[in-house]
Amino acid sequence: MSHQVLQPRSLLTRRDPAWARDFEAILQAYEAAGGKVSALQSDRIASAVISGNRVLFVNEIPGVHIEAEEIPTGIRAHIRLDPGTKVEYPVHLCFGMVPREGLQEIIPVFEIGEEAEVGFLAHCTFPNALDLRHVMEGVIRIGPGATMRYTEAHYHGPHGGIQVLPTSRVVVEEGGRFENEFNLTHGRVGRLEIRIEVDVAARGVAELTAKAYGLGDDHIRIEEVIRLNGPDARGLTKTRVAVRDRAVGEVYTTAEGNAPGARGHMDCTEIVRGEAVARNTPVVIVRDDEARVTHEAAIGSVSRKELETLMARGLDEDEAIDIIIRGMLR
Repeated sequence: MSHQVLQPRSLLTRRDPAWARDFEAILQAYEAAGGKVSALQSDRIASAVISGNRVLFVNEIPGVHIEAEEIPTGIRAHIRLDPGTKVEYPVHLCFGMVPREGLQEIIPVFEIGEEAEVGFLAHCTFPNALDLRHVMEGVIRIGPGATMRYTEAHYHGPHGGIQVLPTSRVVVEEGGRFENEFNLTHGRVGRLEIRIEVDVAARGVAELTAKAYGLGDDHIRIEEVIRLNGPDARGLTKTRVAVRDRAVGEVYTTAEGNAPGARGHMDCTEIVRGEAVARNTPVVIVRDDEARVTHEAAIGSVSRKELETLMARGLDEDEAIDIIIRGMLR
């Protein structure tokens, strides 16, 4: 089986009608997910657009290298930052599928060179999903003193016919910093299963934020593990999940303090309405008497006082609940 490695190109490189249709459709979905098409048209912004198993567009800038390989069910990608590179604008990534059915596998490797600094803004959009699976198996390596910020926004359309199964393994080397934010708060969730593991070396920092809103029979499962392996390493998980109707929300967080001066904290808030179910399981492991790991968790309903205030202003109960939940998620 042969794989084609696609090199960087401008928006005007491909002219065939099938490419044009795919590109127009995925850009419309990208905008629906909150993306800015203008960012993809700038030579100053590194970017990539992936639809199904096709690489529609890649733009590199000095110090940022994006290699994308088409495979039968998706894309294998290698994204590298040269040591010392400071990227002014976030790298824009668009992943998605326009068809109603199918499988997309994304297999990325991120390598952030020593003392480099970069942000990523990723939009994953599946506007017509009825029977779709999106699988991601990512590896992230953050070099000494380097910083990587990754913000990911999802839009799954109104039907809930999708499974999103991302797994990430992250290594933060000495003095490095990793910030990850996941948002799925508009449209249906379908089935979401996030698994992320982070190993943090001396004086490194890892901050994980996840926000999701489940409706109908959506199922949300978030598993986060931070291992603070080096002296004075820091870790934070912040999770906000709301479920209503018959949806299920499950949050499993683990923080390990494995070295002197390591500090970790887990913060989880869940809102539950109707016949929905919310679960939270924090695990604290400390292997050094100079490490400290804490957690706080809260599961409850929306405030009756806030609900009555909004209803007194003319909103019905469902509208008021939705506003309160989205306020919490913001």
